[in-house]
Amino acid sequence: MRKVLVVEDEAAIREFVVINLRRAGYETVEAQTGEEALNIFYMDSDFHVVLLDIMMPGIDGLAVCKEIRARNNTVGVIMLTAKSQEMDKVSALMLGADDYMTKPFSPTELVARVDSLSRRVELQSGIKPTRSASDEIVLGDFSLDLRRRTLAKRGMNIELTPLEYQVIELLFSRPNITIDRTEILRKVWGDEYLGDEKIVDVNVRRLRMKIEDDASTPRHLLTVWGRGYKWIIE
Repeated sequence: MRKVLVVEDEAAIREFVVINLRRAGYETVEAQTGEEALNIFYMDSDFHVVLLDIMMPGIDGLAVCKEIRARNNTVGVIMLTAKSQEMDKVSALMLGADDYMTKPFSPTELVARVDSLSRRVELQSGIKPTRSASDEIVLGDFSLDLRRRTLAKRGMNIELTPLEYQVIELLFSRPNITIDRTEILRKVWGDEYLGDEKIVDVNVRRLRMKIEDDASTPRHLLTVWGRGYKWIIE
């Protein structure tokens, strides 16, 4: 059974999330503070998804997200935010969160977002390998292993989240071709995704910090202004 860690200090919201995830077939573990969440995660990191409120007393959600991502690059992280937390949303994504939901949200949106991310986590974890071991895309210094779902630069592995891997795989499949931002959103996040398109831009910024020698002057993952992004083969 897929397992979700629900971290929310407001009891009513936490109960709403837990009830709906359990109805959808998820095993849930609850935490009401950042400290409690980290203690749980240190003892058992075998979660598919962490639902994490940004604003909490003590250790806030951003700090928890950063620590979780430092320890586990595969687990999915969805931030729970208020409408007023626009900068915090971007900060959370740059720290490694995969997605965010703005309160209040419906049970349908909640389950759809968790379903989508947990499927990516299963693929990234190798639970459902779909390709042969020989499948690999090599573009210059970079090699993408399609079975293990890993990326290496000059032989050194680059740690990617499930979403980052899917973005890179899409770009590698069509090098030197501009891929529209909307197409990236649809193919990576899915047709059912209800969030903001700018999540693509933040993930690209985060990827550049991992793959480029100098993220401020990218040579590989380039922006095509007004359209989208493309991977350049030098």
